[in-house]
Amino acid sequence: MFSPDLISEDRIGCGLEIASKKRLLETLAELLAWDHPRLHTEAVFERLLERERLGSTGLGHGIALPHARLKDITQVLGAFVQTTSGVDYDAADGEPVDLAFALLVPEAANEEHLRLLAHLASLFSDPSIRTQLRAADAPAAILRVLNSR
Repeated sequence: MFSPDLISEDRIGCGLEIASKKRLLETLAELLAWDHPRLHTEAVFERLLERERLGSTGLGHGIALPHARLKDITQVLGAFVQTTSGVDYDAADGEPVDLAFALLVPEAANEEHLRLLAHLASLFSDPSIRTQLRAADAPAAILRVLNSR
């Protein structure tokens, strides 16, 4: 179960028409920054992009977990986007990505960050969870699936 501080309906995009990896990352950056007093969309986008340059965060099966460290936050923040069709994301399996969960973590949050990434990777490795996320038609439905285990 994710805390409301990590992800809420306000930071979930559902059924979005997005055509590129860049636009997907921009959308996630907007969701992450929108209600945070010290975050700016452009800075968040740049940090996510920097991390992608180290290697794609596309896990396979249409899932991506873009993430970045930021000195401007004190707790982990998450955002989720479900797209109407997948985008080319340079994922390991070559499949387009249509589900992306982005994380911003404080610079010092090593163990928490790794634990959360492992939990998300495990969650998204479940085919039934992926199916439910793709079938969800509203942010509330997506949040219910994310919190289902």
